[in-house]
Amino acid sequence: MRRRRRDLDTFSLSFLDAICCGFGAIVLLLVLSKIGEPRALEDARTDLDRLIVRLEQELNEIRGETAVLERRMRGTVEQISVEEELIARLRGDLSAIQGQYAATRQFAEVDDILEGRLLAAQQALTEEMKRLQQQQAARRRAPSSPIGGIPVDSEYIIFVIDTSGSMQSYAWRAVIRKMTQVLDAYPRVKGMQVMNDMGQYMFSYYAGKWIPDTPARRKAVLDNLSSWNVFSNSSPVEGITRAIRTFASRDKKVSIYVFGDEFTGSSIDKVVSSVDRINKTDAKGNRLVRIHAIGFPTVFSAGFGDHTGIRFATLMRILCERNGGTFVALNSL
Repeated sequence: MRRRRRDLDTFSLSFLDAICCGFGAIVLLLVLSKIGEPRALEDARTDLDRLIVRLEQELNEIRGETAVLERRMRGTVEQISVEEELIARLRGDLSAIQGQYAATRQFAEVDDILEGRLLAAQQALTEEMKRLQQQQAARRRAPSSPIGGIPVDSEYIIFVIDTSGSMQSYAWRAVIRKMTQVLDAYPRVKGMQVMNDMGQYMFSYYAGKWIPDTPARRKAVLDNLSSWNVFSNSSPVEGITRAIRTFASRDKKVSIYVFGDEFTGSSIDKVVSSVDRINKTDAKGNRLVRIHAIGFPTVFSAGFGDHTGIRFATLMRILCERNGGTFVALNSL
């Protein structure tokens, strides 16, 4: 009985030893794994610090390159501004020179004045003297000969008149006088039209159509002109282009007469190119319409400054020369 009890005690102690060893091994593994974790975390933190340092260095390099590029860009922009200013100054000098050359055309005004006096003097002549003078004039000058340097061989005439404040205030009497002289130079035409420099018709019921040429219509045009006051941007471009697009025709001889004092547009070259595109030439180099112009020196007489006046003279001298017409620059109002 005693022996059996001793065997049971021995077995129980061995089993407990095995269980304790197993638990001890597990605890040891857990301890060893926890000891390795801080080392891995420390290594990862070191790698991240190195990455941050490298990225900061690259960022500083990029910022440095950006600053250099910005300085270069500012320098380039400043250089472009200087060159644009130089170009603008050169264009102004060119416009002034061209205006001086255009001023030499004012001598044609003398012929215009003499022609107007001659027409006034004709009213005092007897019928017989008129008949003799007309016969003599017919022998001396062909119907298509120029008056005051302006060809009068057109069958249709269009007036494009600047209705801006400077023209209304300082040149309107001269405008009426010059328009009367132009109409007198054309005793009979097949049709006429009047619009302002913005392309607005004087008579809306004749928009896009020719006004019949009768004494009553001529009188109505001149009477209405004396009180015609509509908005204008002091640029004849819109009126010229609208007149060409609406009335130009290969089977009609058309002349445009531009009355103005200023050009406030942005570019003379663009206007010339635009008119060249729509006022096409035929096989002989003749344009669809002639363009004549009369420049009124309001900006010079009223002391507004001559920049826009010179630009108008330059633009119209070029347009008239390229489109078979004549530019007359008045030297006084």
